[in-house]
Amino acid sequence: MGKLSFDELTELFLLLSIERIGPAKIRNLLARFKKLSNILSASTSDLIESEGISKELASRIRKVSVKKDSIQKFLEKELKTLDKMGARIITVWDEDFPPLLKKIYDPPLILYVLGKFDEKDKYSISVVGTRQPTNYGKVQAEKIVSDLVEQNITIVSGLARGIDSVAHLSALKNNGRTIAVIGSGLDVIYPAENKKLFNEIKEKGAIISEFNLGTIPNAENFPKRNRIISGLSLGTLVIETAITGGAMQTARLALDQNREVFAIPGNLGIRQSEGTNMLIQRGEAELIKNADDILQALELKLKPILGKNIPKQQKDLTIFEEKIYNCLLSEPLQIDKIAEKTNLSTSDCLVNLLSLEFKGMVKQLPGKMFMQM
Repeated sequence: MGKLSFDELTELFLLLSIERIGPAKIRNLLARFKKLSNILSASTSDLIESEGISKELASRIRKVSVKKDSIQKFLEKELKTLDKMGARIITVWDEDFPPLLKKIYDPPLILYVLGKFDEKDKYSISVVGTRQPTNYGKVQAEKIVSDLVEQNITIVSGLARGIDSVAHLSALKNNGRTIAVIGSGLDVIYPAENKKLFNEIKEKGAIISEFNLGTIPNAENFPKRNRIISGLSLGTLVIETAITGGAMQTARLALDQNREVFAIPGNLGIRQSEGTNMLIQRGEAELIKNADDILQALELKLKPILGKNIPKQQKDLTIFEEKIYNCLLSEPLQIDKIAEKTNLSTSDCLVNLLSLEFKGMVKQLPGKMFMQM
């Protein structure tokens, strides 16, 4: 099926308006009936021979055509408003539908798009996490995202407060591409304080939604949104999240979609680290310390854009350098604290920290504070 005509789009919206008929059932029906119009004109007996279609659902499909005029008027208004916004509707059958998303088990049949897709978007990484990140989480998100966009990788996230916003902002700050997937209509910006960020993303990336204009961000919308976030990406990076956080759901969806999952380890006893540490402990996510770890894990899939710039493995470290480097994993530390944690003298620490600086692995901050690069 090629790009849908207005009549075909109306038929698709008609089917999607039926309670308990979603993308998966419509795909099953199309496998049998080939065209949307054939589904709407099929007999009850023919419909119930399709997988997942009960007699009750078949009856609803048979009756839905009475709503055709109202759906047409709705769609005309929707398309007119989208045109004024500079936005559009694309379907899973269109050429510019994201190819990675098309490969998941239950891709959306319709996407509302504000902005433009790019060839680079085939090499996307999603970055998700808590709405209440620690300073450590923010620093790690900024550093990793900036290093990923340097390699022409598109950053996908959900425009939420916290890690999502940091990821989008870091991508834009470093002249990279970013895609925001939202759980509301394109005309409903949530949270409201992200209006400026929303407008920057639509100019330099894309904002997409599965939901009609005017849809408010109800809780039930976010699982659907999260499957799109992970579905658009070669891998999902979880920065910080509680065990019950939405980022945990995105990670599980990524695993279901046979995509890579990465996680930043965090301090024990910190709520924002409980989810990431659990993912690592269960072997559901690969522990990463920097962007290079992600790039190496996805080397074959990223080769077309990385070329010869595939990052090298971590530089050889002495026992003392490794000890100091590892103690800086969680947060920047002052020199006396480093000496205390490593059981080394302050002078020995300074010598090894200077060596790590030369190797580009550690950065000195004011007040004799040091952090991982």
